[in-house]
Amino acid sequence: MDAIVVTRDDRQPRVVDRPRPEPGPGEALVRTLRVGVDGTDHEVVAGDHGGFPDGSDELVLGHEAVGVVADANGTGLTKGQVVVPTVRRPRGEPSSAFERGEADMAAPGDYVERGIDGAHGFMAEYFTSPADCLVPVPDDLADRGFLVEPISITEKALELAFASRSAFDWQPETALVLGNGSLGLLTLGMLDQRADFESLYCLGRRDRPDPTIDIVEELGATYVDSRETPVGEIPDAHEPADLVYEATGHARHAFETVEALAPNGVGALLGVPAGDWRFEVAGSDIHRQLVLQNKALVGSVNSNAGHFAAAVDTLAALPDWLLDDVVTSVHDLGDVQAAFRDDETTIKTALQFHSQ
Repeated sequence: MDAIVVTRDDRQPRVVDRPRPEPGPGEALVRTLRVGVDGTDHEVVAGDHGGFPDGSDELVLGHEAVGVVADANGTGLTKGQVVVPTVRRPRGEPSSAFERGEADMAAPGDYVERGIDGAHGFMAEYFTSPADCLVPVPDDLADRGFLVEPISITEKALELAFASRSAFDWQPETALVLGNGSLGLLTLGMLDQRADFESLYCLGRRDRPDPTIDIVEELGATYVDSRETPVGEIPDAHEPADLVYEATGHARHAFETVEALAPNGVGALLGVPAGDWRFEVAGSDIHRQLVLQNKALVGSVNSNAGHFAAAVDTLAALPDWLLDDVVTSVHDLGDVQAAFRDDETTIKTALQFHSQ
């Protein structure tokens, strides 16, 4: 079967021939439909994130997948059922987090992440997976099912953010999304669907005309150019945010988020900074604001099957125009390099393996 890999000696994604996997006990065989490409994939390709499976010089890429059950293998799934796979799996014996169904809360060293770190991913014509790591998707969402994984990431982050404010009567009205990539835009669309928020802002670093700015404004949100208005100055230029969703991986933004928050506000940090960037911050002021204004920061990574299930419902509710505009192109296996191209006209790409 065809699979897309990188090797230790060649970081350029390419198509290779690999044996079709056979499902083991409790596993199903899935025929891959589409796999999305995101910022994490670009980091893995560049060698800035993740790692190869033990004993392998090759990594099959891809963690945002949707497929069809080809062999249910006695798992209780149905042949022909559309499913999306979760990403985290145990490294060796499952830890207590996995036993509780909370793979996203497992400690470093207790897990691998398919297509990212320590385990082959889903950019192949077929893959196998334990049945409890496959989340059903309605047939009419098959073409867009690869978006379930990124949406699930935001489902978890919002769950944690709201949980951190659950001790009092929190009524958020203003949200700020840091980052106008595909995850930021999908999150902005999700926030637009909620009755909580009356004002939405999205921060980026792009010049007009730009397709991401068009999406931000079509959603009724305000685009903020960070080159003109840094995060910490947004409260003066616009208004403080009850919720800040950080998806840039720009290390300063974690600290500037505190300055952007309204009293009682919460910032959800999802970006992972690269390298060892050191800089000065106004530590005392940040500390004072966190304490005296009841502000909070929460970190969030990965998601579990429950978040995937919620993301399926969210995907179905998002407007068609938004999903069409966010997914800028879908490529076949003869055009792999285009799927991994990263330029100003590209928001999100996907690779097509099979039709439904």
